[in-house]
Amino acid sequence: MKLQDILTLDSTCCCVPINSKKRILEKICSLAVNKIPDLDQHQLLDSLMEREKMGSTGIGNGIAIPHGRLNNTQQVIAVLITSEQAIDFDAIDNRSVDIFIALFVPEDSCDEHLSTLQSIAKLFSNKNNGKLIRKCRTNEQLFGLIQTIS
Repeated sequence: MKLQDILTLDSTCCCVPINSKKRILEKICSLAVNKIPDLDQHQLLDSLMEREKMGSTGIGNGIAIPHGRLNNTQQVIAVLITSEQAIDFDAIDNRSVDIFIALFVPEDSCDEHLSTLQSIAKLFSNKNNGKLIRKCRTNEQLFGLIQTIS
């Protein structure tokens, strides 16, 4: 599944003034909770924090793909946030992160989950895509860009 197929404008947020890992994860959950009526924001945050305990989802080059598995949903939810300033996220290259692509997936959709993560990682392996994303200044610009590059 490609990012453009699961991302919506109301789960896209550009240039957020947040400066900590916990706050960015909370912001991700505040956007995602509107898409998953059976869960609350705390449950979403718990799913992301569980995954982060296994190792940072910061993949390098200022990009992180936080993700969590959920029991009470059958749909995949994506959230894309850019931060005004890069945040320490314990990324594998020790660089701060300013692009966050979060996924919430059904607990029993392991293959689909891995396929979606690979698709997103491939999209961001092109460093030019990161540069283009960092130039966006509005939610609409950011969302429109993802629709064209993914």
